[in-house]
Amino acid sequence: MHNFYETIAREDFNRARKSALFSELFGLFRYDREELLSLQEVREKLRPRGETYRGMQTVPIDRIVGSEGRYGDFTRQFLPRYEHLRKRWQRVDMAHLSDIILPPISLYEVGGVFFVRDGNHRVSVARAQGVLAIDAEVITLETEIPLYETMTRENLQKAVIAHEREKFYQALHLDTILPGVDLTVTATGRYDELIQHLHGHKYFLNEREVVEIPLEHAIRSWYENVYKPITDTVEKADLLSRFPGRTVTDLYLWIVRHWDQLKQQYGPDFPVDAAVQDYGKRFGRGRVRRFLARIGLGIAKDQKSVDSQGPDSSHR
Repeated sequence: MHNFYETIAREDFNRARKSALFSELFGLFRYDREELLSLQEVREKLRPRGETYRGMQTVPIDRIVGSEGRYGDFTRQFLPRYEHLRKRWQRVDMAHLSDIILPPISLYEVGGVFFVRDGNHRVSVARAQGVLAIDAEVITLETEIPLYETMTRENLQKAVIAHEREKFYQALHLDTILPGVDLTVTATGRYDELIQHLHGHKYFLNEREVVEIPLEHAIRSWYENVYKPITDTVEKADLLSRFPGRTVTDLYLWIVRHWDQLKQQYGPDFPVDAAVQDYGKRFGRGRVRRFLARIGLGIAKDQKSVDSQGPDSSHR
């Protein structure tokens, strides 16, 4: 009987590996749809406020969308991607075929979906066998951002950015102070950087005043005297065409850093328009790369690193 189950488990794994291969092949140009989400990446982007032990639950298999440590070993459907997973996978499958009850898996729940803490092979076998739900010990990581079953890394990035933008605008009342001004960015954490710019400008203005100026006044001053001159130069140089998918605010943040580096190297009088031109030459796409991107070549590399442009390691 053992040899019988072993044969079936071997065939099950072969079938799962073949399905994984075809899934990745057909999803070659949309790799993000085939990848499990990384819990570490989700933690870094969502920055959960805390965690709560929820105890034992029966969790729908299709709401398990990622893993803490094995997200690279399985496809989004938890199909095994590599041959080295065979031995353990088949052991779990044989236990399933023999009706041996295995310990519950461990999951993190984040925003309504689940990530495997322990039990990746058990989830993989369960999905391969058509199991709809699995017993799990659950810990919830608390976040304000809802997730969903089909969410990709790109969708996650957009959801976090939208949430950060909403908090940024609400906290500073920007719709009232700068009506119609669009400060959209394309990576997480950049609104925190913009807040530092605003408070830094306020500190600079206060140095020349006896009475502390209101933040509202500093925001308008920053926009008119710092942000707009730089972004006007960016638009005049048509720099956005060399950074597809980016915004003028992205470029503002990058160029300010780059300009600071150039001033340290060449002196405090280094002009901003020269900094803009230098930044474009160093980090912007040339015509050939833009053409290849338009016809679909070179896209995967850019999608895997949504924050790849920039003068230093913090951009890449």
